[in-house]
Amino acid sequence: MKIHIKNTQEIAAMRVAGRLASEVLDFITPYVKPGVTTEELDRLCHDYMVNIQQTIPAPLNYCPPGYTPYPKSICTSVNHQVCHGIPGSKTLKNGDIVNLDITVIKDGFHGDTSRMFVVGEGSKQATRLCQITFESMWIGIEQVKPEAFLGDIGFAIQSYAENAGYSVVREFCGHGIGKEFHEDPQVLHYGRKGTGIKLRPGMIFTIEPMINAGKKEIRQLADGWTIVTADHSLSAQWEHTVLVTETGYEVLTQSEGCPSRPTL
Repeated sequence: MKIHIKNTQEIAAMRVAGRLASEVLDFITPYVKPGVTTEELDRLCHDYMVNIQQTIPAPLNYCPPGYTPYPKSICTSVNHQVCHGIPGSKTLKNGDIVNLDITVIKDGFHGDTSRMFVVGEGSKQATRLCQITFESMWIGIEQVKPEAFLGDIGFAIQSYAENAGYSVVREFCGHGIGKEFHEDPQVLHYGRKGTGIKLRPGMIFTIEPMINAGKKEIRQLADGWTIVTADHSLSAQWEHTVLVTETGYEVLTQSEGCPSRPTL
């Protein structure tokens, strides 16, 4: 495992990319309402990224080994879709929950973040799942500091989510990020305290727990990308990109419209 420690100039560039990614979510928020299609949300985000921000949508044509190229500019995961949902003709309806996952490239550096949206008026159950997932992400972020372990992050997230009655997806995790979309280390959202690598200032990675209302098992759809819960239960995800600083952490994917840190 080769973890790239970012220098001052690289950190500055990552701050810009992270803020821009979050600003895409600020922009699209008013459009996430009953009657809109996920394809329309993708089109709006694509145009904003390319024409307004002059950024590159990182997911578009992204093709890791064993995959076909991803065909859209954002990921839209609705209800029981866990992650990597492909935008299409599906119309959002009142009560749906949807994760919008945004990654932009600016001056060669990646900014990666996602938020949950409750469409119209959501049920208490769906709203609680989104909130607990948001809090789980922040519980994980709060563990980040020099000399802490990666396992501390996963342990904190898993404990919080499972104590609330939910399950944590195991197959997908956070990741290092910089000039590459996915770098080392992998950041698991479950685990044991005091395990894994020690954190060092200059590390940048995402924390992006996927929390299911039912069981943790998942499956992949025939499109080769979309992941859903095996039991068709609801799933939620939030994501921030985080820098390890000399004294703790800095969240790089924040903007004016970004939901603030919850009271934990």
